[in-house]
Amino acid sequence: MKKKCIASLLLASFFVSLSFAQSLPSKKEVLQKMELANHYFMTKYADPSKPLVTDRVRPSNIWTRGVYYEGLMALYALNPKVEYLKYAIDWSEFHKWNLRGGIETRNADNHCCGQTYIDLYKLDKSKAERIVNIKASIDKMLATDKVDDWSWIDALQMAMPVYAELGVIYKDDRYFQRMYDMYMDTKLKQGGGLFNAKDNLWWRDKDFVAPYKEPNGEDCYWSRGNGWVVAALVRVMDIMPKDAVGYSEYRKTYMAMMKALLPLQRPDGFWNVSLHDATHFGGKETSGTSLFVYGMAWGVRHGWLDKKTYMPVIVKAWNAMAKEAVHADGLLGFVQGTGKEPKDGQPLSYTKIPDFEDYGLGCYLLAGSEVYKLAPAAKTKKR
Repeated sequence: MKKKCIASLLLASFFVSLSFAQSLPSKKEVLQKMELANHYFMTKYADPSKPLVTDRVRPSNIWTRGVYYEGLMALYALNPKVEYLKYAIDWSEFHKWNLRGGIETRNADNHCCGQTYIDLYKLDKSKAERIVNIKASIDKMLATDKVDDWSWIDALQMAMPVYAELGVIYKDDRYFQRMYDMYMDTKLKQGGGLFNAKDNLWWRDKDFVAPYKEPNGEDCYWSRGNGWVVAALVRVMDIMPKDAVGYSEYRKTYMAMMKALLPLQRPDGFWNVSLHDATHFGGKETSGTSLFVYGMAWGVRHGWLDKKTYMPVIVKAWNAMAKEAVHADGLLGFVQGTGKEPKDGQPLSYTKIPDFEDYGLGCYLLAGSEVYKLAPAAKTKKR
């Protein structure tokens, strides 16, 4: 069953490459799509302090909004508009640069907002209040020997970049070491180890470790969950020194994941929510696809991934999202709602609005921030 599934995916990938006749749009066009999607969000959610109301009320510094601000800061780095910076600072100041659960929290989701707090601190290091709470929370974790907090793979993206940033800012290798220890606990110990070296993909948490199977008999590898890991690895490697503890491990795992994801792309450019079972809520999905594009574009830009192999995949995915997911008003379609597996938030569609609109946009902006760096300055006119 598995060989048949992989063979079908490889064949689909072959035809993707064979039919590849696209190119990346210009930097201007990439930026326009990013700004369009972001404008929709900032207009609809003009007050960044307002709590998020779905099945219950949550403060706006939860992980979903934290991921959005990661994307916004990436957009700001490309086009430093005053309104982008103000939107991020207003949000942070409303929360007094604090975390959900306060500095006592050990929950990676609660640490996610700290990535933006740190980005804003780096823009103005005279404002120590921007970093004091996130540092205090992580320091409290370092004061214990506990390393098993990250029991789900999403946690890697939510928290690892914070440790990497603190290690660099304070020139303190303890942050790199603790990040590595917690990462390895997730990889090798949680649920018996959440990374399957046979397929070079991750189970979301212990509930999905084999013998759990998808309807087609394959292991359950959730697209966005694996996307979170890709983003975590890319972000920490972009921050930390190459000789820091863990760097070689992160690179090795990143390269293995990129190779594993390559043949799993759908012919239309997206990835399915279930990476090894296209029949289980198969269809376009924007958030996981964005995170894979983010990782692949970063790898090509750094010369780690073969351009001839990966650029057609990146181009196919970015163009598909830009044309088939981004509405004329900037709404993102085909974004899976919050959850932990393929069936959550289903069914998806072009017009369906997920329970939270922020994290999907954050993922899309991260993807765009790397695609922009690969894109040509201007489109070449055909003669």
